[in-house]
Amino acid sequence: MNAAMIRYILGYVLELESVLIAISGGIGLIYGEKQSIAYFIVAAVELAVGLLLKWKKPKDNVFYLKEGCIMTGLGWALMSLIGCLPFVISGEIPGFVDALFETASGLSTTGSSILTDVESLAHCTLFWRSLTHWIGGMGILVFLLAIMPLAGGSNINVMRAESPGPSVDKIVPKMKQSASILYILYIALMVIEFILLLCGGMDWFEALTLSFGTAGTGGFGVRNDSIAGYSNYIQWIIGVFMMLFGVNFNFYYYLVLRKWGKAFETREVFYYIGIFAVATLLIFLDIRRIFPGGDAIRHSFFQVGAVMTTTGYATADFDLWSSATKWILVSLMFCGACAGSTGGGIKVARIVILFKAVMREFRSYLHPHGVSKIRFEGKTVDDSVIKSVLVYIATFTFIFFASVFLVSLEGRDFTTNFTAIAATLNNIGPGLSQVGPTCNYSSFTALSKLVMTFDMLAGRLELFPILLLFYPSLWKEAVEQHKAVRSRKARQQQ
Repeated sequence: MNAAMIRYILGYVLELESVLIAISGGIGLIYGEKQSIAYFIVAAVELAVGLLLKWKKPKDNVFYLKEGCIMTGLGWALMSLIGCLPFVISGEIPGFVDALFETASGLSTTGSSILTDVESLAHCTLFWRSLTHWIGGMGILVFLLAIMPLAGGSNINVMRAESPGPSVDKIVPKMKQSASILYILYIALMVIEFILLLCGGMDWFEALTLSFGTAGTGGFGVRNDSIAGYSNYIQWIIGVFMMLFGVNFNFYYYLVLRKWGKAFETREVFYYIGIFAVATLLIFLDIRRIFPGGDAIRHSFFQVGAVMTTTGYATADFDLWSSATKWILVSLMFCGACAGSTGGGIKVARIVILFKAVMREFRSYLHPHGVSKIRFEGKTVDDSVIKSVLVYIATFTFIFFASVFLVSLEGRDFTTNFTAIAATLNNIGPGLSQVGPTCNYSSFTALSKLVMTFDMLAGRLELFPILLLFYPSLWKEAVEQHKAVRSRKARQQQ
């Protein structure tokens, strides 16, 4: 294990987060807020720690998927632990567990909150909450790949560990260039949304923070009623961009370069749009008895987008809608958006591959001697990919039910427990009942909040980078390697 390279990249991660925290402090200075002092203190200390970690550059800069997973898991854990300190020091969120929950929710683009009155928060706090969505949406390590060289050809292992979906491929030969293209598309879409929100009469601060939340499919807002209090125009703009950010970014890349064949081979996008359209139609047919025709279309489209892309914004209290509609929304929580998007959930690609695998098994019963291949995105799907999908879903299911059990020890109703874990593990935000769109997570105990904090980070990082940190053999290997290095140095000194 290349521990030196892990240390070195973690130094970069802390440096970058310190800059983002300092920017949030600068927002506080603009509004004359004393809370900004806490942001500058944390930024300065974190910058110093990052510089110390980078003090000695590793001689060997090559690493593999294992190291990529470790630096990703540790990086996100450290970012959450340090990123919550401005909340605590400023007194905006005095409890450490609550502050950690809020920060992990932001970075993982979940949007679940323990806050009961966000409108009372300082602008620097609101900005930092939303900024965590933006950097968490595409990934902080992917951002590092885009702006600086880290480790040559090994960079793909960072991207595979941090990017959502069953597989990650280079869209151009150089990994750094691929990361840069993805972030350019990401920023371009966000800027377009920001401008359109300004055109709707929104002030720059709200437009920017809501654009951060939409781009990262996070869901933190700056008003207590989420998006419900904004105009129909604003709600339509946010709804459309939620849908757009749920699309695989490779699809946009091929469209920009006019590679129509490659773009239309991205079949997952069409499955995604199909599921989105059918769910919107079904919910519209159900809620049109509650809302006038135009409002029913807007609410159904928005809530399908908010849940399927795992953004979590709300224009209405969907917890009051029918059981059938709530069942559709909960199903969309697990489905999620496209692989290679900023959305969470299991991902449409995995759902499609799983369905095709089941159909292949049916065909094998009818034609035992036949050879049946699964094709997806214009390619034959290897059995190793199918195996990884099945392992992922099995692991996801185990974590889900274990988490529901731990949270249920508080004695809450089943709907609350089930949807609270569904919302956090799938990075949605609101659930149903006591965690519905008009409620929050503040009443949970510290243990339940820590369980859901783990779920949020695990869900965002596709489970395994976080789970690997709890694998005993990993740390045993690290200790043995450290001892070997010390022994080698001792022999050289003799």
